[in-house]
Amino acid sequence: MLRRLYDWTMAKAAHRHAEWWLAAFAFMEASFFPVPPHPLLGLMCLAEPKKAIRFAAVATLASVAGGLLGYAIGHFAYEAFGEALLRALGLAESFPKAACYLRDYGAEIIVVKGATPIPFKLLTITAGFIGMNLLVFIGASIISRSISFMIVGVLFRLFGRPIKAVIDAHLGKVTAAFAVLVVAGFLAIALLGGGAKETNEKCAGAVAVKAG
Repeated sequence: MLRRLYDWTMAKAAHRHAEWWLAAFAFMEASFFPVPPHPLLGLMCLAEPKKAIRFAAVATLASVAGGLLGYAIGHFAYEAFGEALLRALGLAESFPKAACYLRDYGAEIIVVKGATPIPFKLLTITAGFIGMNLLVFIGASIISRSISFMIVGVLFRLFGRPIKAVIDAHLGKVTAAFAVLVVAGFLAIALLGGGAKETNEKCAGAVAVKAG
């Protein structure tokens, strides 16, 4: 079953319209969609390692464009549907803290946090809400998304064939190892977040206030 699913997904990742799907996922994820494009990007790079950098560039540009939509939602339509969107995505409680961090640190937060598993849409909508300088926002988003996607592209471009050979030969073991790494990653993020006491305390009681 797992082998059939893997083969089917690989075939779709190598489909002639796969780049459009990747761009769509990256665009939507940066503004309102809950599923990140990284798994599709990884599979596309795995299917065609020689195009890995190109795929990463497509994801980067589409994500930055989607980030502008997120910015617009936060800036022009937060009360109309932006707040409901964040609530539906389970990000409403994190929104005031994100606004506090962005006001204090600006582009630095987008560059650093945008390259982590923290939902990028939370940062884009929040940046629009607080009225962050648009050019600064675009520049920080390009850096952040490049880090996030280009790492995948470069790694698969350099090591794609050996990685694919290992996965083809040991699919079950690789899947189990990946699941363990995902769980360990989320545990590490939680521990790191709890350890940054001063930063957390500073914005712990933050209340989001729209810029005038």
